Formats: sequence, C-alpha cells, structure tokens
Amino acid sequence: MNISTMKPAIWLATGLLAACSSGPRAPDWQFEAKGSMDRSVAAYMEGNSRVETAELERARGQLTRSGRADLLATAELLHCATRTASLVLDEPCTGFEKLRPDATEAQRAYADYLKGQALPPQAIALLPETQRAAAAGNAGALAGINDPLSKLVAAGVLLQTGKADPAVIRQAIDTASAQGWRRPLLAWLGAALRLAEQGGNTAEADRLRRRIELTQNMPATVKP
Repeated sequence: MNISTMKPAIWLATGLLAACSSGPRAPDWQFEAKGSMDRSVAAYMEGNSRVETAELERARGQLTRSGRADLLATAELLHCATRTASLVLDEPCTGFEKLRPDATEAQRAYADYLKGQALPPQAIALLPETQRAAAAGNAGALAGINDPLSKLVAAGVLLQTGKADPAVIRQAIDTASAQGWRRPLLAWLGAALRLAEQGGNTAEADRLRRRIELTQNMPATVKP
C-alpha cells in the first residue's frame, strides 16, 4: 500500500512529504520515513505483525530526527487508524497520546474521532473531508470515500458508535477483500457473523464461518 493514496486521510495535513508537490527535493529522511510507514501499514493489514513493528520503529527513528512532535504524531495516528480499520477498538493510541500536548488541533480531533468520541461541529470541520460524514453519524458516509483505508476507518468509527448498518459491514468486507487485507477482512467477517447469529440466520452464519476459515488458512511463512 502507498501512503500517497492516503493523503486525504492523514498524511497531507502534516506537510511531511513536501517532495510530493512542486519545490525543492525533500530530505532523504522524509522519503525513508514514508517508505517505512508504507511497509508498516501494509504489513499490519496483511497480518504480519513482526514486519509492521520493525518498519514502524524505523519510521519513528527517521521522524524524530526532525525534532517535530507533529510529524511523529502523524505516523502514530496512521498506526492507530489501521487498528480502527481492523476493529481493534480497545487498544489505546499510546504513541499519539504521549505527543498530544504538542500535536496540532486537527491531530487531536482525529485521535478522538478514531476512538469514537462525539465531536463538536468545530472539531468535525478539522477532520479529513472523507471522515466528516462518519463523525456526524451518517450511515451513508462510505459512499463518497474512494481510498480503501479511509473507507475502513470510517466504517470502524461507525461500528464503534453503533451507527454501522449491514450495508456498512458489507462495504467494509468488500473493501478489505479487494485489497487482500487479511486482518481487517477477518475482523469485518467476524462482525457480519455476529450479526447473522443475532438475527438467527443460520445459513448466512455458516457461509461466513466457511469464509473466515478460508481466509485464516494462510501459509506459515506469512503468519503474524
């Protein structure tokens, strides 16, 4: 996965990758930080925790060279956004919280949004445009989101705030499946399974269990 495709979600707001726009070439550490974050996010979504952790630490090391808390906060928010997208909703965003006092107002709003907190209108306005409808509790919020990670983040917030209807869950499943993202796919299939069981839909529950089993049948070389 390429972080450049996630600019609407997080990265563009920080101005970290000035090299992606016109102007002087950005320092090497910025490219190295971006590359590490690309690989960290991809590894997590694919289910490879070992690579994810190693690449995240490399990115952190590069970003601390700037001495800027807001840049490091961007990486921490991206790290935590992958958890929201994968329905890991009880894991605190520890890395960001250490930086919260020196983070931007928009970053603080985004961190609160990832935790499913209700935001006032002025804070919603600070969020990436792709996330504002979900923050307002609009169940149709996914319709205008093209970026896969942004769509899963919005779906994750809708789920934890009780606003995700079956259509949201189906869109999240389809999005994760299309990207080959095993970790969020399993999480969203699990959410769909719980819904089917609660509704007494035995045939659908059995189908979802078979799909979960198929998705879990990964080669030993890629197991987290």
